[in-house]
Formats: sequence, C-alpha cells, structure tokens
Amino acid sequence: LSGYKTIKKIGEGTFSEVVKTQSLTDGKFYACKTMKQTINSVEQANNLREVQAMKRLSPHANIVQLHELIFDKETGTVSLICELMEMNIYEFIQGRQTPLPDSTVKQYMYQLCKSLQHLHSCGIFHRDVKPENILIKQNVLKLADFGSCRSVYSKPPHTEYISTRWYRAPECLLTDGYYSLKMDIWSAGCVFFEIMSLNPLFPGVNELDQISKIHDVLGTPDQSLLLKFKQSRAMHFNFPPRKGNGISRLIPHCSAPALSLLYQMLAYDPDERISAETALRHTFFREISDATLQHPIGDEFLPTSLHCVDDESKNYVQATYHGRFKQL
Repeated sequence: LSGYKTIKKIGEGTFSEVVKTQSLTDGKFYACKTMKQTINSVEQANNLREVQAMKRLSPHANIVQLHELIFDKETGTVSLICELMEMNIYEFIQGRQTPLPDSTVKQYMYQLCKSLQHLHSCGIFHRDVKPENILIKQNVLKLADFGSCRSVYSKPPHTEYISTRWYRAPECLLTDGYYSLKMDIWSAGCVFFEIMSLNPLFPGVNELDQISKIHDVLGTPDQSLLLKFKQSRAMHFNFPPRKGNGISRLIPHCSAPALSLLYQMLAYDPDERISAETALRHTFFREISDATLQHPIGDEFLPTSLHCVDDESKNYVQATYHGRFKQL
C-alpha cells in the first residue's frame, strides 16, 4: 500500500480485511480496511453506500474518522485509512468477571446514543449496531461499520436478514422487511444490557429461538401489535400469551434509572420505542453532558487528503468506513 507500512493483521471479515498500518509520512498508526470487492473506477468508489453515508456523517466525535481513501486502479481495490481505536466493546467486556463501574456504563452509553442521534438526524440508520461495531479508545466510544446502513427515506420492505440475530429488533424478526431507524435503538438497548451484565441479553440460536428468548424476558407483545406485525408478513405466526421474567432478575445491580431507559429502548412497538435524542435527556444521564466527556477529535483524525495510486484521478469524496471483522 503506497505510503504505508503494514504492521499486523487486525482481522478479516466476509467483505474486507483490516490491518494496522503506519504512515511513512507522519509515522502515526492507522487501521487500513481493504475491501475484497473490486471496482472499476473512482466514481464507483464514490458511490459505495458506506462512502456516501460517511460523506454525510463525518466528522463527528462518536463516528470513526477517515484519514485517507486510496483507490488502486491496477487492482481495482479500495482501501480506507481510518483512525486506530484500541478495541471493540465485545473485546472490552470479554472475560471480565466484575461489572463495569456505573460511571463507565453511563459514559459509553451516552456516546453511543450521541452517535445514533447524529446518524438518525442525518437521515441514516445503521442496521447492524452490535458490540463488535462499537469501538473504544480509553474513554472515547465511536460507532463503526456503515456497510449495512440505509436512508431513513427509503421505502420498505427492506432486506429481511439484516443485523446480527442477537441484536435484531422484533419488527425485523416478525415482518417481511417493514422496519425503520428504531431498530437501531433496540440493538443499542441489547448492547446496553450487555455492557452492564457482561452477557448477551437474547442469544438466540436461530430465528424462532431468538423470538422465544425475547418472550422469556419481555413476555409476548400485545395482540394489537402482533396484528400490526402480521399485516406486514406473508407467513402467519401465533404466540400463546405469556409473561416475561423481566430484566431486573438478570441484572440485580441495575439502578432504577438504568432499568427505566433499558425498557424504553426495548419497547416492542417501534412507534413507542424511545428515540436517541430523547434518550440523551433521560435521567440515567443526568450527571453527563458533552462538556463532561473528554473526547476531543485530534486533527490527525479529521478527513484530510484522499488520493489515488493513479495520479490522474483526484476527485474523491470525504468518507470513512471501518468494517466488521472477526477476532483472530
């Protein structure tokens, strides 16, 4: 990769490979994500969904930032040089034996809600919010991987099998693609529980088990909501009414404000589910404000130059992308 030295492989996913690199110009370390999909032109690179999304979203304190985008005309590969974070939330809580301090949970969840509030206000929803796609560096949290995002103005039905199963909202499970930006809030609620309990809330082994796991905790939805879901699904379903065991039994140390916010994020009806903007004003975050968070964006992480291996091509959008990757 021109201008960068590869240090080590960080991970590899279905659509990309991520390596730690060092700039030969400024000596700083970055995460380089190279897409496996090859393209034919700069225009195609500009039109990639995640590039279009990040053009609109960046820069933001809680969105992973781009340093440089490189298109190799000979191979057709696109590489995105992004700021290097320390780890993702999954890696952070994996193996922990004791709960995180309440202040840490609040700080991380506030920043996650900030990222979603910005995303949704820009007319985009993520569709794959999960611990692996939430990156941290010290006390700073940033949302990453915008490869699945969609415009809030796009009309349903959307792709059905989107988002990772454990974090999939009921409307994604029970309709033929009739969901909206509120699916991100449900997923963030699942992440909220996981940060507090150090365990996933709904670890379903398949679609049916996923629905059953949700019912175990929250009970079955109201019949009126089920009827609404049924109208958006070709295949019918029936669930015998039952009461859930509740969330508080799973995390006895959870405070009343945290439990209140959690239930509002996990409301069955997406129309009644709390928005990211309203969540930021919840009493759970009473002691937190933007001023109390120490996360300045360094100049090195603001979108700067975008260049091409072929020097004839110079017109690039400012964009960023950090793909989901497996832990090696």
